[in-house]
Amino acid sequence: MSSEGGKEDCLGWAARDPSGFLSPYKFTRRAVGSEDVSIKITHCGVCYADVAWTRNVQGHSKYPLVPGHEIVGIVKQVGSSVQRFKVGDHVGVGTYVNSCRECEYCNDRLETQCEKSVLTFDGIDADGTVTKGGYSSHIVIHERYCFRIPENYPMDLAAPLLCAGITVYTPMIRHKMNQPGKSLGVIGLGGLGHMAVKFGKAFGLKVTVFSTSISKKEEALSLLEADHFVISSDLEQMKAIAKSLDFIIDTAAGDHPFDPYMSLLKTGGILALVGFPSEVKFSPASLNLNMRTVSGSVTGGTKDTQEMIDLCAAQKIYPNIEVIPIDYANEALERLIKRDVKYRFVIDIENSLK
Repeated sequence: MSSEGGKEDCLGWAARDPSGFLSPYKFTRRAVGSEDVSIKITHCGVCYADVAWTRNVQGHSKYPLVPGHEIVGIVKQVGSSVQRFKVGDHVGVGTYVNSCRECEYCNDRLETQCEKSVLTFDGIDADGTVTKGGYSSHIVIHERYCFRIPENYPMDLAAPLLCAGITVYTPMIRHKMNQPGKSLGVIGLGGLGHMAVKFGKAFGLKVTVFSTSISKKEEALSLLEADHFVISSDLEQMKAIAKSLDFIIDTAAGDHPFDPYMSLLKTGGILALVGFPSEVKFSPASLNLNMRTVSGSVTGGTKDTQEMIDLCAAQKIYPNIEVIPIDYANEALERLIKRDVKYRFVIDIENSLK
């Protein structure tokens, strides 16, 4: 165990190299500033970003690396100028912990688009330190980037909202995919996809789930209450629903063809891409002839995130999770790679990180 010096006041689990193997690690959090809150972390969701960054998939990971950006906890200390939170409040922290607070995007509360937005882990903060995420005992953060979790919303279930939930909610709101009676297709049924189904149903949409695996049919229709299920590799099934969808949310991370899905959109239909395949390729005719739109999106700003959390609490929209102890984190990441989870791991930090 090591730290960058000073009092090692935080216990976490970190990867030390691109093997991605996580083990206990002590380090120092910054002192609580006048506009900061210190949060005792109770739960942290496990996102595919935790795999990618711990294993240096993008080539810029900085070790030791403490992952985790679906953070939920209890406020244990507030700075002298904090207005929005008090000790004891339930709060969440998502994928970013700082931004410039001055640009047009920050002014519109689209902080994810700020050029100086700082990631919750493996980012470079304003003071030059490397940020460390939620696989840890506590975190200190500016109050702007904290979200209020209603007291009646279970804290373990709140964690996946901070990345998986907001990643699909943001494009749905931006493109007005909340109009009852409209039709939504969801590609991929993982952490993001299952939240897209839940939001679609809550918005009164007719939801169709696409998968290459027939094994997903029962869970899509019975567990998640989607209206229809289509095997995307079955040309007859796909042809039968041509030009029937108003919207598609594409959560698939692996490479896949786009033209077959584009053909399912009505004139003026919208495909929102939230996954990261290695390339996006489709015929111009798929786009132009029916005035369709392809749009990208990542997580969401502070305004949309708080609105989403409040909606989930009001309408009792809950992710499906598997709660695990911190010492199962390595196995969880391996299972996540194999897509062996329904549908989000959540680490019980409070009861297992000792």
